[in-house]
Amino acid sequence: MLIQVYGAKCVGVDAVKVSVEVNIDSGVGIHLVGLADVAVKESLLRTTTALQALGYSIPGKRIVINLAPADLHKNGSGYDLPIAIGIIAASGQRDMPQAGNFLMMGELGLDGSVRDIPGALPFAELAVLAGLEGIILPQESAIEAAELQQGQVYGVRTLDDVVRILSGDLCDDLLVSGVSAKVHGRSLGVPDFSDIIGQEGAKRGVEIAAAGGHNVIMIGPPGSGKSSLAKAMGGILPPMTREESLMTSKIFSIAGKGNLRCGLMGARPFRAPHYSASQAAIIGGGAGDNIIPGEVSLAHNGVLFLDEAAQMPRSIIEALRGPMEDRKVTISRLKTKVEYPSSFMLVLASNPCPCGYWGVGERCTCTPTQRLNYLARLSGPIMDRIDIQLLVPCLSALELSRLKKTGGAGPRETSSTVAARVAAARAIQQSRFKSEGIYTNAEMDNKLIERFCPLDQNCSELLTSLMEKLNLSLRAYFRIIKVARTIADLQNVPDILPEHISEAAAFRFLDRVPYIR
Repeated sequence: MLIQVYGAKCVGVDAVKVSVEVNIDSGVGIHLVGLADVAVKESLLRTTTALQALGYSIPGKRIVINLAPADLHKNGSGYDLPIAIGIIAASGQRDMPQAGNFLMMGELGLDGSVRDIPGALPFAELAVLAGLEGIILPQESAIEAAELQQGQVYGVRTLDDVVRILSGDLCDDLLVSGVSAKVHGRSLGVPDFSDIIGQEGAKRGVEIAAAGGHNVIMIGPPGSGKSSLAKAMGGILPPMTREESLMTSKIFSIAGKGNLRCGLMGARPFRAPHYSASQAAIIGGGAGDNIIPGEVSLAHNGVLFLDEAAQMPRSIIEALRGPMEDRKVTISRLKTKVEYPSSFMLVLASNPCPCGYWGVGERCTCTPTQRLNYLARLSGPIMDRIDIQLLVPCLSALELSRLKKTGGAGPRETSSTVAARVAAARAIQQSRFKSEGIYTNAEMDNKLIERFCPLDQNCSELLTSLMEKLNLSLRAYFRIIKVARTIADLQNVPDILPEHISEAAAFRFLDRVPYIR
């Protein structure tokens, strides 16, 4: 008897349907075909043991299990569930008329329990697009999938629960609804802007970067506050829209990092890999067509923070060029090409020299050549893609003590105050780009810059003069305009003014002079 049920496989941020065909006929042995990897082949022993633990028998005949399409590699343990259901139905041990109406995935334990699997969100989306009645997943994965709020989502804990659903029994107790809860506010461990003493210029640059989604580099000695400023950025970014949240949550789901029991992700991701991370970890990779997203995709709609950037291998830094420019990353293998979104804010932090103490009294022991060579590890094309360059000086003990006593020039702003301005600027940008498929000024291409950032004669002449004096590239020209547009949005000004151009150009100090000589 031939039975067909449905599973799925993730390819990029989408899922494709996999038909699990089970045929039982005269003969002996269990045969699994359809380009299955080791984890899928091992499922046969797990599945048969689980079936016997629940009182089902394994037919003493030839069982052929085909995973179609046959030219698509199948990987992971999620096929345990459809294979087990196929064997039960094909052997006639239970009548399951609904078996072909649901997509199902899950890993089986030897006692018949069903364990979580990655990729629940893309699987649920596929079930809706394929016109199926719903999807059956392990309990925790079902909570994640239910956030789509489309179709029936069943959360099961054992194989018997699945049999009940497919037999047509009323199983309302297994239906899962979306939590629809989002994470707002600052996460634990995120510094508040008011906790950072001094560095008003750097704070201003971080605020502009957060408001427009701009890439940032911070140069300063150890202890100057670079990491604290980067982490504090997470407290001033606005919550994601539902569209942004859904896409980011799908990426985390595919990578097995979903943990979406409280609903879709609301807080923007903040990824901070170590500078020794491999290129595959940063960009994404894997064997065959089992390609998982890297940090550039896990940071989609959020922040990718690379501390000690000048210490990273040059090949990894250069590999960021494409994702920074295209807002997506394409990973190619011999027979596979997978594309993941990667629209992120890149925040780089680096010491100014090998010893780290240039500019701190007489502590620096590096030669001018060593200083120049150190930052030269960040190539011109990479620096061209950085919108805002910030110098973060180290405060002396005397100055630090004075600022603590006097409070600086006045009460220090909290992250919530800065976040309100950032949210207002982001709202202006969302309204501006509502029909363009982007959300921030940093995502504008040259055509959109010409359309949304017209310059009057005074601004045009000023920018031309700055370009000649600073010897900037054409890419830097457009990035200055983007930053100026964000500064105008923060002030709720409809047009870019000369002072906005001047302030934006001031954030490109590394282009002006080799300041570390």
